[in-house]
Amino acid sequence: MKLMRVGTKGQEKPAVMADDGSIRDLSQIITDIAGDTLSDTVLEQLRQVDLQSLPELSSDERIGPCVGHVGKFICVGLNYVDHAEESGLPVPEEPVLFMKATSAIVGSNDNVIIPKNTNKVDWEVELGIVIGTEASYVSRENALSHVAGYCVVNDISERGFQIERGGQWVKGKSCDTFGPIGPWLVTRDEIEDPQNLNLWLEVDNHRYQDGNTGTMIFCVDEIVSYISQFMSLQPGDIISTGTPPGVGLGQKPEPIYLKAGQVMKLGIDGLGEQQQLTVSHQN
Repeated sequence: MKLMRVGTKGQEKPAVMADDGSIRDLSQIITDIAGDTLSDTVLEQLRQVDLQSLPELSSDERIGPCVGHVGKFICVGLNYVDHAEESGLPVPEEPVLFMKATSAIVGSNDNVIIPKNTNKVDWEVELGIVIGTEASYVSRENALSHVAGYCVVNDISERGFQIERGGQWVKGKSCDTFGPIGPWLVTRDEIEDPQNLNLWLEVDNHRYQDGNTGTMIFCVDEIVSYISQFMSLQPGDIISTGTPPGVGLGQKPEPIYLKAGQVMKLGIDGLGEQQQLTVSHQN
């Protein structure tokens, strides 16, 4: 299933994309795409619904974040060898973890705000894992059973905040609008192999990133198991799994960063596409 949340900010309705491309309202069945509604039991109930019997929503409505009420937004850094090299950092021996503030989360096509007093805003297309059932000390073999599905994430970063302001990555990752997710949460049964997905990103129609999840250093099942050794993962938590090479920081001979008025387009096989316009901060 391709689950989504549609409507104005803060008033999104749970929805599903039917096979014919229509968007169907799930409000009569569930309250939101969030928390316990992401369990295998509820997802299986939704699969049994005759989608054509549900009200159709306009395709012109805003697509909100594909998951609501996210508790944790966990990111894996430097998870592609080539990206670690372009960042001038060693290939990690264990997953590098950091948090991204949940207040950064926006819809897949919402504007991205360039923060005040910055000039190093960067892009990062990433595969997002959405947790469906609580995971604590889970084995790698059982890890995927705790996954509800996957989504596209643009892990937008302000490199000056990230690198030059005291060494805390979270400062460069958590600005408002720096976490577009969606358009869909695609349930795990539709993704045959999360380690064989092409992912790409363009700025103003120039392709900067063109990779495949098969080149991850740490795979999806390993990431879920690893994180669960340090903290419990709750339904609706999102894990962003790292980005392939081609970020602005790594461009030669000089880094290239985002400015207001540019358009980012990005996508992952089977998970849909995002498009964001960058805009100046309005005070």
